[in-house]
Amino acid sequence: MARSRIALPLVRRGKVREVYRVDEDRLLLVASDRISAFDLVLNELVPDKGAVLTQISAYWCTRLLAASPHHCLTADADAIVAACPALAPDRSQLAGRAMLVVRTDPVPFECVVRGYLSGSAWKEYRAAGTLAGEELPAGLRESGRLDPPIFSPATKAAVGHDENVTFAHLEAALGSGPAGLLRRRSLALYLEAAAHAAERGIVIADTKFEFGLDRDGELLLIDEVLTPDSSRFWAADRYAPGGPQPSYDKQPVRDVLESLRASGEWNGEAPPPPLPDGVVRATSRRYRELYRRLVGRPLEVA
Repeated sequence: MARSRIALPLVRRGKVREVYRVDEDRLLLVASDRISAFDLVLNELVPDKGAVLTQISAYWCTRLLAASPHHCLTADADAIVAACPALAPDRSQLAGRAMLVVRTDPVPFECVVRGYLSGSAWKEYRAAGTLAGEELPAGLRESGRLDPPIFSPATKAAVGHDENVTFAHLEAALGSGPAGLLRRRSLALYLEAAAHAAERGIVIADTKFEFGLDRDGELLLIDEVLTPDSSRFWAADRYAPGGPQPSYDKQPVRDVLESLRASGEWNGEAPPPPLPDGVVRATSRRYRELYRRLVGRPLEVA
């Protein structure tokens, strides 16, 4: 394992997060302000993005009854340092963006729940009338509500895009008992979170959950939970089925990149083009505003 600027061994560095080894039973997750789009990490940092991802995940873990059991031990910097004194010199890097978690063996599937027909699900439905190969009713509209919500698992791709798979595929890979538990937990999480978000004027169109097994074999909710990087959030007062919806996420970044690709100024490959300052600021505002609306208070990073 590599060493890093934080005084712990670096297990891996993802597009947005670094994962550090605390001991045999615990990991430290640190979310950066990096932003990715179209499988590329962009050069610019989005202020407060990492803090939003960490703090909103911690909020859901404590707010949702269906979230338990989960891997989050604490997202409070002082509590993290108290649990791991070697991190005392790094406290300023941890504040707001670090989470101490239980170490697990991750389940190799994304647990996607779709409450509305959007994104890749709409593209597949429009082309074939299916979702992950399973037939849906005719006549559905883009961004239309799916009642009841659909559990739509996907493979975890090391590179490139995840691939939607059928529930039968999940059962064949994991067994009917574990697959059924993943579906039940994912749907319960989505329904409870969607009800809470609706009270705050937010629609959760879809989201993905990840789970892992701890050393005792218990299934824990892990990784980020219902963040703007893992979910599609819409403003309820602007929701209008029949087309794409404005989202509380990195859509301004995607729009700029799509425009540059359409004009021929960018070929869609690395290195990514620079982002205008206004787009970076707008994206940061979206993340902070979503946090404020869902949690009920402004983001604070102490």
